[in-house]
Amino acid sequence: MADGAPRTRDVATRFGQGFLTDAWYLGALSRDLKPGRLKRVEMLGEPVMLGRSRAGAIFALRDICPHRAAPLSAGRFHRDASGVETVQCPFHGWRFRADGACAAIPSLTADQAMDISKIHVRRYPVAESQGMVFVWMGSTPLSEPDGPVPTFPGVVGGQPKLVDEVVFDAHFDQAVVGLMDPAHGPFVHRQWWWRTTGSEHDKQKRFEPREQGFAMVRHEPSKNSRAYAVLGGQPLTEITFRLPGFRWEHVTVGKRQVLSLTCLTPINDAHTRVTQIAWSDHPAFLLLKPLIAVWAKTFLRQDGDMVKLQNGGLKYDHTLIWIEDADRQAKWYQALKREWIASRREQRPFANPVDAATLKWRS
Repeated sequence: MADGAPRTRDVATRFGQGFLTDAWYLGALSRDLKPGRLKRVEMLGEPVMLGRSRAGAIFALRDICPHRAAPLSAGRFHRDASGVETVQCPFHGWRFRADGACAAIPSLTADQAMDISKIHVRRYPVAESQGMVFVWMGSTPLSEPDGPVPTFPGVVGGQPKLVDEVVFDAHFDQAVVGLMDPAHGPFVHRQWWWRTTGSEHDKQKRFEPREQGFAMVRHEPSKNSRAYAVLGGQPLTEITFRLPGFRWEHVTVGKRQVLSLTCLTPINDAHTRVTQIAWSDHPAFLLLKPLIAVWAKTFLRQDGDMVKLQNGGLKYDHTLIWIEDADRQAKWYQALKREWIASRREQRPFANPVDAATLKWRS
């Protein structure tokens, strides 16, 4: 539809159903996965054990022992005489290698013939990048990554200056659409240090397609967004979304940078893990770090509280009215998701359905 078309409203397709597979999701921060330690997470309704060997290698297995269903993450690392490390189940000591193959069943006697090479736990491909651990959630147990993990601009200044994690009581789609919504700010995020009562302006932003997503191209922040003032100078910002659920704002102030990255990971049909990470080499993050952390935590929890309220209506009806242009990003997300599913089903390259556009709204 051309920019400025008179159409004013549209009934959206039902959302909140299913998850994208054959995609990378954030599993953990690298610093939270210590050598010799195991960590349990739930992703797309599946229990996943993340581990880092004492030698530093990371791996991910389905967190269910095939013997009696005990979580392997409750076990420990076992090192045999040759130095090979395996994960030992806490229930009966069954041991599994990082590739998911069973390495030993302690209860077997020497004269009991059993081919343990046929016993496997599902292995999930895993990769470490920019201080984060990503897990490839394939459509089948044999699925392998067909692309590298996403990387983000502006990972500067050493360790993250801010890390916050919240579980939204929401389906993944609901959480994604809520966080990319440009019109809720004056109502959900009204604080003296961000926007005051009556501080609503007409906005006009240029968007363009990006890899597996889209971006609000680099621009000066809105004049009624006070928090940018702490950066001084003339900040420029660009906001990008990429499937399945990565949204980041990259701010430049001269040679200084700020990156605010939001990673969404579906836990199950009703809960989504939202991880907020910020890096910067700007002096403001040294001087005002406690204050900035409070601002960020406040924003994220306000969004979480709003999806809880929204659940009161979604319980009865998932058919939503989406308008132009404020809800165009939500429509793009739906189109991107449909194309992702179709491209995998048809075994063809992904074709980004987003067209460059200038969107207008008031907030």
